[in-house]
Amino acid sequence: MIVTYNWLKEFVDFDYSPQELADRLTMAGLEVESTTAIGEGLDSVIVARLDSVERHPDADRLTVCSVNKGDEVVQVVCGATNHKSGDLVALAQPGSVLPGDFKIKKSKIRGQVSLGMLCSEKELGLSNEADGILILDPSSQVGMPVFDALQLKDTAFEIGLTPNRPDCLSLVGVAREVAAICGQPLRLPTIEISPAGEDISTACQVEIEDPQGCPRYAARMVRNVKIGPSPDWMVQRLESIGMRSINNVVDVTNYVMMELGHPLHAFDFRELSAGKIIVRRASEGESFVALDDSEHKLSREDLMICDGERPVAMAGVMGGQNSEVQDDTSCVLLEAAYFNPVSIRRTSKRHGLHTESSHRFERGADVDMVPVALDRAATLIAQLAGGQVANGVIDNYPAPLEKAEITLSAEKTGRLLGIYVDLSQIRRLLEGIGLTTATNKTDASGLIDVVVPSFRPDLEREVDLIEEIARLYGYDNIPVTMPLANLESQASKVELKYEEKLRNALVGCGFSEIINYSFVAPDAVKKLALAAEDPRLQSVRILNPLTEDQAVMRTSLVPSMLETLAKNLAYRTTDLHLFEMRPVFFAATDTTAGRQELHLATAMTGARDPFSWAGSDARVDFFDLKGVLEKLLDILGVQKVSFSAESPEPYLHPGKSARVKSGEALLGVIGEIHPEIQQEFDLDQPVYLFELNLDQVFALAGHRDAFFVPSKFPAVERDSALLIDEAVEAETVLQIARKNLGKLGQDAVIFDVYRGKGIPEGKKSLALRVRYGSTEKTLTEQEITKAHGRLVRSICHQLGAEIR
Repeated sequence: MIVTYNWLKEFVDFDYSPQELADRLTMAGLEVESTTAIGEGLDSVIVARLDSVERHPDADRLTVCSVNKGDEVVQVVCGATNHKSGDLVALAQPGSVLPGDFKIKKSKIRGQVSLGMLCSEKELGLSNEADGILILDPSSQVGMPVFDALQLKDTAFEIGLTPNRPDCLSLVGVAREVAAICGQPLRLPTIEISPAGEDISTACQVEIEDPQGCPRYAARMVRNVKIGPSPDWMVQRLESIGMRSINNVVDVTNYVMMELGHPLHAFDFRELSAGKIIVRRASEGESFVALDDSEHKLSREDLMICDGERPVAMAGVMGGQNSEVQDDTSCVLLEAAYFNPVSIRRTSKRHGLHTESSHRFERGADVDMVPVALDRAATLIAQLAGGQVANGVIDNYPAPLEKAEITLSAEKTGRLLGIYVDLSQIRRLLEGIGLTTATNKTDASGLIDVVVPSFRPDLEREVDLIEEIARLYGYDNIPVTMPLANLESQASKVELKYEEKLRNALVGCGFSEIINYSFVAPDAVKKLALAAEDPRLQSVRILNPLTEDQAVMRTSLVPSMLETLAKNLAYRTTDLHLFEMRPVFFAATDTTAGRQELHLATAMTGARDPFSWAGSDARVDFFDLKGVLEKLLDILGVQKVSFSAESPEPYLHPGKSARVKSGEALLGVIGEIHPEIQQEFDLDQPVYLFELNLDQVFALAGHRDAFFVPSKFPAVERDSALLIDEAVEAETVLQIARKNLGKLGQDAVIFDVYRGKGIPEGKKSLALRVRYGSTEKTLTEQEITKAHGRLVRSICHQLGAEIR
């Protein structure tokens, strides 16, 4: 919100300098983000008289002017065409620096010396457009600085308002705050309306079909207007706060909106079919062309202002092209209304139209300002456009909105603020910003009833009033005290420690953490080709999604991980080690309640080692990722970890994936992404991924192996090659081997697998190594052979294997 120093002074008397006023507004809660001195540093731009204007001898479009500065006459070459001898103009003398850091120097143009420049309003920063140089009032004093002559020296304040302060989206609103700060009365604009002629009700009718969307709608008619440019004072006022002048009627509606904070709209009455205004919801798919030429397909949720046939304005957002004020408009219907903030905000966002009007309505306009703003605008239009305000006013307000009443306790005020403020001071502070204090309770009770005006929709509770008292009393007047609190130490949850261990371990393994939104597109998880009955397809829908691509809560981290990989691969970042540790959400069913689980997804793709002169070009594979997973589970102390290839996930390669278990508990899945899913996500290289349910993992974590004294006797290893069916998993072989280690066996591992020459079709050769040892003695050959033979026979018996 932009306000100017001089404009504020029209509403309240104060003696603060611009900088003091900025500081006091900021301390009162209206943060002044910047100040701009209008006309500062431009005293060298002065009023001058054109003694003569001659054509340039060597240029058809230039003139050579004799310019009288009051103390001397200088020559200036000018390219404008709207000046003549005797005109008073704005002369920028050599050395002047105009807005935009444009420096004026003595120059020679087509052989003629030019000692300055004759300025337009645009070059002086007074307008965004200009058709020629600025021609000043004949009564201006020659030699006086132009900004002094025009009385335009001012300071503009840009105030950063929070969304809960719609009352300050106007000059009057900010002036009310200034009045409260300095203890002076607020002066509102004088409204002197002189209606005449036929009553408005004979020509126009207003119907409100949706009183919830539009509780109040008022209208006035101004006849015999003449559309034209606005007077300079209004143009300069509007441009000083960043608004562009359009014509006298439209400028009045913008001027009153900025002055009083209430948006208005002017219709060309001849364009309103049947002389009717109907406030209704749009029909689904109905078309509407706004003033900015944008076409919109309307929803039945959009509140529209319609005539007898069609929509003519998007309520509270923007007018329609079919009823705008034109150059030949002679009869204007002025609208002032109050619209439901939620309705306006939804329509504005749905159609991507954010205007000064919608900005105010969606934050909460002042319903009681409707007739005031309407009469103020009608008065100004009659003055500036030569019109006649029709008799009567239409004001449909079927169910007046009640003002909020709040009981305020002086004792609670003092307790929250840490200062003593008596009731009389509370009344003075609150009444200074337009609130009314009722007297139906005695001062002895320490309570006061406060009636909240309609321009303060943000004041809903007692603490809101206490906050107002604090800022008006002055934050800098409240003594600084140290808060008293008990510091209690609480042990961290063990789950948080586990999460930190996992993150540290993964980063230590060269992985980078990613964070994706928990909101995903409804079809995201469907890309994983899950079975129809899979619970991951039952997502929790978001009631008010920002976009359809973020409409449901995710049930798996896998789709987000694959999308992140695809984006990085598209930018040719091909070597990726990523992980994400985030919750997933499952919808309630007929038999289960909705639940949230913490998951970990980790993915690898590309080269195994960073590119270097000493590195290799080996690519990551399943066993690289499996090793990372085993390390993580070992760090957490999860026991009895096994890998099973049964019931593979549909999004994983059936021959290169497994379920991860601890005993009978399912921890997660690991494997290579299925080629079809890889293609679905636009992944052009193999990806290896695991996803764990960390809630399940943490429930089984915490085991620590007991310390044992290493044996002083040597261990012995025995290797055996087993011919076994291709379908038999290595994990099955290891489970049998470890169950049959006996007292002498210490560990068993598979260190090789062979398929090829000498191996029958449907078979494979597994190389098994078993370590034997004792803490009591050195084992004999006979003991080792006996123990190893028993172990191998168990494997052969249970799995039908043969010794090669």
